[in-house]
Amino acid sequence: GSGVLAGCRGSSDDPLLLSARGELPPAWVKALPKPWRLQPLDSPAAVLAAAMQGPGAPAAALLQLSDGWAAQLDPAVLQPLAAPQLLDQLAPMAAPVSRLFQSEGSPALAFPWAFGTWVLVLRNRPDLVRRGAEGWDLLLDPSLRRKLVLPSSPRVVMELAARLTPQADSLRQLRQQALAFDERDGLNLLLAGDADGVVVPSHRAVPLLISDPRLQALLPASGSPLWWNLLLRPAAAATPVPLEWLRDGLTLPLLDRLLAGGWVPPLPREQLAPALNRWPQQLRGLLLPPPAVLARCTNLEPLTAMERQRSQALWDRAAPESP
Repeated sequence: GSGVLAGCRGSSDDPLLLSARGELPPAWVKALPKPWRLQPLDSPAAVLAAAMQGPGAPAAALLQLSDGWAAQLDPAVLQPLAAPQLLDQLAPMAAPVSRLFQSEGSPALAFPWAFGTWVLVLRNRPDLVRRGAEGWDLLLDPSLRRKLVLPSSPRVVMELAARLTPQADSLRQLRQQALAFDERDGLNLLLAGDADGVVVPSHRAVPLLISDPRLQALLPASGSPLWWNLLLRPAAAATPVPLEWLRDGLTLPLLDRLLAGGWVPPLPREQLAPALNRWPQQLRGLLLPPPAVLARCTNLEPLTAMERQRSQALWDRAAPESP
């Protein structure tokens, strides 16, 4: 009878992992132990609202957010992750992220399970790929004017502008190149031929680079901002974190499936090497940049109110003139 069906659906007391759609690798989600359930929401903003325990929001035992979204949370709505052995396995670069960039000695509130860079993906543009040594300056190439999709985050666009060969108004020039600011739909614009280039997080690029020979990706030697994907524990959650499941994501065979989706756990290089060595050289450098390039990549740490105002003013001043 109906009781059997209800059983399949899981009970309302089952611990929930809330994530934005498409932000967790399907193979890893499949391995989530019972009675845990994934509840995908339409956007990171919806996950953020649930974290704030808004009225009608589902009560989650675990949340998935990127570092940019997690930075908007008051740490008081979270509890320490309580997974010291697992966090100790990660590379040292993950430590500040696990504290959400609070001072050293603060408790780890996040499990940074994947990270990567922003890359420039080009479609049928061998001419630009050959000039890859020019790095991010390629974004200002006249042939890309209104044929380039840039990230939706002004912060990331400003970081990219800061990596261009210094010019008086490189941010304005960069903004004038954009057909759109939209990394979610940017690859569709690229595949449809509306754009020639798109700057996206590496995890969006990798699966397509494997399947579509028209696409090539560049990660300039000057590095890029880093993106991080995190799991966080709401203050009200009573269910312990599924430690075995987290560990599975860091080890073979599941690690292979995560890498295929462009999700790279921040493990020490020598631990990732055996899994990465099975990939073509070109993709390997996108999944885990060479040490010198990675050293030039930067975290987008939360801004103070003052810095936010300054950034906003810079962004507004660089608005392109209307055509």
